[in-house]
Amino acid sequence: MTKRRRTLAAGLTIALLASLAQSQPAAGAQRIGWHDCRTGPDDATGQLLAAAGATCGEVTVPLDHADPGGRTLSVAVARRAATDPARRLGTLMVNTGGPGPSREGVALLAQGLPPEVPSGAPSLAARYDLVGIDPRFFGLSAPLECGWPTGRYLQSAQLASPDRASFERGVAVARDLAARCVGQGDLLAHASTRDIARDMDLVRAALGEPKISYLGWSFGSHLGAVYRQLFPRRVERIVLDSAAAPGAAGPALTRETAPADAAALRDWARWAAVRDGRYHLGATADEVLAGVDRIAREPLLLVGGHRVDAAMIPGLLLTVDDSDAFYAEFSAQVVVLRDAARGLAVTPTPTQEWKLSLYTDPKVEPAFGFSATVANQCADRAASRDPESYYRDIQAHRAAEPLFGPLARHITPCAFWPVRPAETPVVIGNDLPALLVGASGDPVTPYAGQRALRRALPGSRMVTLDGAFRHGVYLFDTAPCVTEVVESYLLGGPLPRTDVTCARHRSPGRTTPAS
Repeated sequence: MTKRRRTLAAGLTIALLASLAQSQPAAGAQRIGWHDCRTGPDDATGQLLAAAGATCGEVTVPLDHADPGGRTLSVAVARRAATDPARRLGTLMVNTGGPGPSREGVALLAQGLPPEVPSGAPSLAARYDLVGIDPRFFGLSAPLECGWPTGRYLQSAQLASPDRASFERGVAVARDLAARCVGQGDLLAHASTRDIARDMDLVRAALGEPKISYLGWSFGSHLGAVYRQLFPRRVERIVLDSAAAPGAAGPALTRETAPADAAALRDWARWAAVRDGRYHLGATADEVLAGVDRIAREPLLLVGGHRVDAAMIPGLLLTVDDSDAFYAEFSAQVVVLRDAARGLAVTPTPTQEWKLSLYTDPKVEPAFGFSATVANQCADRAASRDPESYYRDIQAHRAAEPLFGPLARHITPCAFWPVRPAETPVVIGNDLPALLVGASGDPVTPYAGQRALRRALPGSRMVTLDGAFRHGVYLFDTAPCVTEVVESYLLGGPLPRTDVTCARHRSPGRTTPAS
């Protein structure tokens, strides 16, 4: 899921030289031994891939690409051959975001991920070999785990700092989480998106492909942009959906999201106001938001068996999807919080119960990939090591960002990370063709950042779903205009002559990619 842009001429020159060096053909490319994707009866991803007709394999990559003869990692790959080989266009690599496991992207394009996305992209699956990779340290690719209890991590990532006491609590949690990763120091320095992109190129070579096409959402769009920058001659066609600003990857990934989060909450408030007879949250958007503000001012709510304090409220009010189904569930959750703020005994919705239970969950859940996600952010870009700088930043923006600012600008474990980034960030900027896809009200990667990437890639075109407040557009929204532009381009057509704006038609309910 990236913001800020570097424009120093010297940095750009270094990046371009590195790009030319990295784009040389890989020597001694491996051969992949393909096998059944299922590792056992409880392997849901393997079952999904097998049902889609995919096979799986592994590619060996260096832990440190600067030391190709040193320690290695095994990267898991899934592949499904084009079903119309006579008209095959090549290989389409897919990354569904996160960062996180992404082999299931093959199944997403082949047949959808039921029940939320029932259709898939049959035209692409017919013409392309589909390839998905679990990035290093995620899924089946040498998973990195620092032993972070789920609740402990959420006390860092999902709790705001509206006052000094909660900020100090956040500092203590961030310091503790970083200390738990000290034993993984030899891996942490090599967890960057740059390293993942280099792994991708070794997979490309192992597939025997001189070039690949690429489709990525959220973090996957940043990964695709980095890959294109490092390996400009290895990409045929590329689609970057819900991308962040070209320099946003790293510990400050969320820093500029508060205004977009507030705009998305207002969009939901308009939706709820139209349905006041059902939810009784207010007859206008302003009335609905006034009620939310009253909830946020409560120092403590009792929600079923859970204690919800003011630091938790902003995280519980984030939206990522503007479908009717998501807004209906979200409205039901806000009703529960409103009634709790009135002192009533309440029962959380099932989704809300699950979410609140995570905040106190003492178990380490490797499948969540929390440690690897933060390791990736800390390796991508250096963080301020001064805790006070974060508190000053929060306070400086409190008036403009009263609800979401203390969450978006919170301190992260990167402030205390055991290692510093091994390399400077990749500077994204070139005039190569690309198709960017975005929603004008994206609350996760704000539209301003998407437009900044468009300016950094002057050879690109952008298709915008106007009036949409969601993260993830192609396949995750039903807008036919977006689908037509994306698939026409990937199936061999030219980029649109100009940027394209598509009208919003609210979806009854689909999922979103990993952020």
